[in-house]
Amino acid sequence: MKKRTLTSVLCALAVTTAIAQPAIPRDEALEAKVEKTLAAMTLDDKVGQMLELNFDLMGAYDPNGGWKVNETKLDTLIAKYKVGSILNAPGTIAHTIDEWQQWIRLIQKKSMDLLGIPDVYGLDHNHGVTYTQGGTLFPQPINVAASFNTELARQAAQVTAYESRAGNCPWVYNPVIDLGRDPRWSRIWESYGEDAIVNARMVEAAINGYQGDDPNHLGPFNVGTSVKHYFAYGAPFSGKDRTPAYVSPQMLREKYFEPFRAAIKAGALTIMVNSASINGVPVHASYEYLTKWLKEDLQWDGMIITDWADINNLFQRERVAKDKKDAIRIAINAGIDMSMDPYSVDFCKLLKELVEEGKVSRERIDDAVRRILRLKYRLGLFERPNTGGKDYAKFGSKEHAEMALRSAEESIVLLKNKDNILPLAKGKTENGKTVNRKILLTGPNANQMRCLNGGWSYTWQGSKAEHLATQYNTIYEAFCEKFGKDNVVLEQGVTYNENGRYYDEIVDKTQCDMHDAQLVEGSRLAKAAADCDVIVACIGENSYCETLGNLTDLWLSQNQRTLVKALAKTGKPIVLVLNEGRPRLVADIEPLAKAVVDILLPGNYGGDALANLLSGNANFSAKMPYTYPKEINSLATYDYKVSEEVGTMAGAYDYDAKVSLQWPFGYGMSYTTYEYSNLRVDKQQFTAADTLTVSVDVKNTGDRAGKEPVLLYSSDLVASIVPDNRRLRAFTKVSLQPGEQKTVTFRLPATQLAFVGADGRWTLEEGDFVLKAGKLTVGIACQTTKVWDEPNIF
Repeated sequence: MKKRTLTSVLCALAVTTAIAQPAIPRDEALEAKVEKTLAAMTLDDKVGQMLELNFDLMGAYDPNGGWKVNETKLDTLIAKYKVGSILNAPGTIAHTIDEWQQWIRLIQKKSMDLLGIPDVYGLDHNHGVTYTQGGTLFPQPINVAASFNTELARQAAQVTAYESRAGNCPWVYNPVIDLGRDPRWSRIWESYGEDAIVNARMVEAAINGYQGDDPNHLGPFNVGTSVKHYFAYGAPFSGKDRTPAYVSPQMLREKYFEPFRAAIKAGALTIMVNSASINGVPVHASYEYLTKWLKEDLQWDGMIITDWADINNLFQRERVAKDKKDAIRIAINAGIDMSMDPYSVDFCKLLKELVEEGKVSRERIDDAVRRILRLKYRLGLFERPNTGGKDYAKFGSKEHAEMALRSAEESIVLLKNKDNILPLAKGKTENGKTVNRKILLTGPNANQMRCLNGGWSYTWQGSKAEHLATQYNTIYEAFCEKFGKDNVVLEQGVTYNENGRYYDEIVDKTQCDMHDAQLVEGSRLAKAAADCDVIVACIGENSYCETLGNLTDLWLSQNQRTLVKALAKTGKPIVLVLNEGRPRLVADIEPLAKAVVDILLPGNYGGDALANLLSGNANFSAKMPYTYPKEINSLATYDYKVSEEVGTMAGAYDYDAKVSLQWPFGYGMSYTTYEYSNLRVDKQQFTAADTLTVSVDVKNTGDRAGKEPVLLYSSDLVASIVPDNRRLRAFTKVSLQPGEQKTVTFRLPATQLAFVGADGRWTLEEGDFVLKAGKLTVGIACQTTKVWDEPNIF
């Protein structure tokens, strides 16, 4: 049993604060170039470099076809206002690679001719080249998280970087590492799920894929990252996008900051800031969070950019500034280096006034501009302002498509498989003969690309872009190819209203009586159900993004649930396919299904991946990247505080606070089985200076090849503040042939078992811990308490 004494706590050692090493090694030759350029710049040049404008300001759609640049406006914005960056896709829709080449080359020519400083163009390429037609779209980050395979994060980023540069774009607003811990939030699917370690390891891999191995010298196939949205953006108290978060200081440091710390240490070149506030402090106004935590504590020389018009929000929404000029003063002094002020050049005029009035120092301006110039030199834009052409022959290639397909297959989660109904057999025996099995495909997600891709897919919302994805297979089209068109019947019953809001639906009342949850007798759907052997109900959400994806009811739509209930009355076995960006409540229909598969947002090859998995041509290997709730009043995460699970009150009260859930974080099934054995650790007793070597044997005990994510958890049994139930500390993924066994080994620094105490300091306390992998556990004990003064100990 773990013991604590006052003496042991008082005798804790606090080490002297060490000088942090630079997050990105200093390159003296590069720094000399930055200083030489900076020395030749006027104040107008400098404030102009700190502004980013929307490309829509510089042109318009031509009735005779296409979007045309207004070169007079472009000249004015660059020559007069010295604008340092331009962003976004005209009309927020994907354009051709030739158009991007034409536009960005024009911008770069004018920037170099008029300023001698290249522009840095940025796009939201979040799961592939969102805004470039013909490029590769991968599964969304939430799927990559479900794979528990960091190599997939690296590959997707590497391909996205290559294809972005093919279109001459050097900077992407990605990765997203907002912890998705509230299922109500509309942007969970953009992140790597609810856990800090999963987000941290995935972002490290993604940054390597995007930027390569040397953050000081990116190659022509690499792009700069803008890791977002720093930080706790995914924790809105209301569940609504861009609304305040109220998070304890301990949780901020331990969980929400950790992925960003890892990103900085991995060499992230830029950070984009949370649009909202934390504990009443807008992040864009926080010197503590922007300058101290990021720039000073981590010795990071990268650049911080606002999100969309967020300096304006300091006075328009947050009301911590009296007007725009005051908001600029607050944000720049807090540590903002570049303002994404998409539709106005007022920023330049007002910031110049603030400098001349002494309200923003010239030193702060020089620091910001150094960071911007450093980014442009690191990207190689001074020497090579443009990329693209014959060196980018793999753009949209079969090689990249194969990567996206394999990623989708590894990221789809099997949640239920009663009576081993999956994989679906192609044939059945009738009267001594083998005949094909019939599949009824139904539900609104059965025959649409939009819902497979989600937001940031050809358009911001992922809507009105079906014509850009016609070469890919919907679930129905993939099933027809896999099982034969004659064996697949499509009768959806409920579809999405593409002229309405993302959640608006159209019910075919000739097919299903929604009042009585009955199929209409004699309808096509009723006949198809009667003739089929299995029903595959594809349900979930249509695409959405950001604030437009806010919801008021976490339950899956009544129409879709009623459709499933009506289908269940036929007695035919049902396979539920959940296609959604966040977990929608399905507790009333899950018992009606023989199997449940959560495909999340698998991208353009999601239909093919699902067909491969349900047919048995591929094996499931993903696990849930978040906790799937069962009821609206039981929203929890896997690392809940131990006191959240069960509470009791003596006497007349019968008080039970146990939290229910539908499927836990880290849960997922396979067509094969795995056995864990021999969990061991090299040190049963340890101190803060030790690194523990933890090993476990994993064996494939089934008859199919498979991949198994191996997750290592720890639990602190007694602590000076209420401990978490458990914490994921490390993970990996192993491939195993039938009967094959491998030993998985993790190296776990003891510092990772520390927590942030009530005094805000990292603390590793004397006492007992439990390590867990699979169903196995092993006990270890810390011999000495240690308290750190450093804000970052990893």
